[in-house]
Amino acid sequence: MNPRPTLLFLASLLAVSAAEIPPADWQIKTAVLAAPKAQQDAATVLGYDAGGAVVTLRAGTNHLICLADDPKQDGFSVACYHKALEPFMARGRELAAQGKKAVEITKIREDEVKSGQLHMPDRGVLNVTTGKREATTGEITELYTRYVVYIPYATPETTGIPLAPATPGGPWIMDPGTHRAHIMINPPKPK
Repeated sequence: MNPRPTLLFLASLLAVSAAEIPPADWQIKTAVLAAPKAQQDAATVLGYDAGGAVVTLRAGTNHLICLADDPKQDGFSVACYHKALEPFMARGRELAAQGKKAVEITKIREDEVKSGQLHMPDRGVLNVTTGKREATTGEITELYTRYVVYIPYATPETTGIPLAPATPGGPWIMDPGTHRAHIMINPPKPK
């Protein structure tokens, strides 16, 4: 299992050709799968327009922002996060669109958070849902959600969460002591 699914997913949001872009209604329907059911209908959904740019496909009324499937990725992957994380996430998308690599995006955002130029909330939750997408019908199967709780500058000492999962699925803390410190929870995949 890739320990950095959120960074890789969010850093990969670059412009794509129109031929690869699913219709907006399909993007909305799939993006909200990463949100709790009771919050799906009111979530804001970001996805791709016909030109391949990331745009707001649907304005929402609650605290969630969901990112539609990246058409360049194999399979299916969407994310929903609290709107307080949007400046941080939007900056990552902006830097990725400029051609920056993941390690550069991390460094730039860290410097900007430390300088106060970029706001990082005290806490923020992100859900990433993956699965398999059937190429012809678009049917999605084998859904799996992992959870990320951002707590900037958190450490094992301040949270009581270890650096490695003590049990399958966690929780464990990644990037401790940094602006992107987060707790990972990967529930066991259904069989």
